Amino acid sequence: MIPIRDTTHSKNYPVVNTLLIAVNVLIFLVQLAQGPRQDEFIYTYGLVPARYSVPQISAYFTSFQQVLALISFMFLHGGFWHLLGNMWSLHIFGDNVEDRLGPFRYLLFYLLSGWASGLFHLFLNWQSPVPTIGASGAIAGVMGAYLILFPRSRILTLIPIVFIPYFVEIPAYFFLGIWFLLQFLGAAGSGAQGGGIAWWAHVGGFVGGMILLKVLERIPQTGVTGRMREATHKTGTPRLQVANAFDSPEDPHLYGTMTIAPREALLGTRKLISVKWGFRSRVLRVSVPPGVKEGTVLRLAGLGKLMPNGEKGDLLLRVMIQET
Repeated sequence: MIPIRDTTHSKNYPVVNTLLIAVNVLIFLVQLAQGPRQDEFIYTYGLVPARYSVPQISAYFTSFQQVLALISFMFLHGGFWHLLGNMWSLHIFGDNVEDRLGPFRYLLFYLLSGWASGLFHLFLNWQSPVPTIGASGAIAGVMGAYLILFPRSRILTLIPIVFIPYFVEIPAYFFLGIWFLLQFLGAAGSGAQGGGIAWWAHVGGFVGGMILLKVLERIPQTGVTGRMREATHKTGTPRLQVANAFDSPEDPHLYGTMTIAPREALLGTRKLISVKWGFRSRVLRVSVPPGVKEGTVLRLAGLGKLMPNGEKGDLLLRVMIQET
């Protein structure tokens, strides 16, 4: 299952979340630039439990390096796919959590979640010489907070069936519950870092994120946060949407709805619409012309049902205009 997006739209542009993604990418490029010294770089700035428990090893590092590694490990990655998977998950879930906490509390939340996951891993693997790196623990914290805040949101998920992409909306509590269960089973059924994955760091980050959310929600927001919310307020709807099509037995046409913002209705826009009809699903590019009104119907010719007499219907999408 590959998450594509969630159905809970954030009201503001995720400034801190985007900045975190950019910093992770930048540090990954710095990491790659180390060339043959990359292993040394990871051992210096990754989280190595033995550095804190074995005096002979800790002697090779300064006090500053020991403290820095407790934070820097969450910005290093083991490869491109490791980075891509983490940043994609952060992109999907982080914007909504930032929307609720505000940028400053969210930044503190993210760093503390990553730190909590690192400490959890550290104490469970006290003498391990294997470095742990990656933003997975911090992102697990974000996912834990998302579960608390938006349990009834839905996650648009890509399920590849052979070579056919199938999109389905899965409740957030089910998607994240399954994810957490897999992490826990992976941790319980393997070593501390079985298969190169720090399972317990994921578990610790997820649980830590739920606890930290409750703590940080009690901290009042500042006036600066309010001004940032005004400056970053969104004026559009998600580019990818899901339309559940319906029909009637004698009608060759399919019917569905799509949502756009008032500004998009005025200026026109383009959307990717995942049309679901029964067990069928397909993604279409839909152009909305400027000046459309509430209830306008867009006709996509030839995309309806194929009737027994050979007649092919159309897909009719009703435009709904919604304030963001």
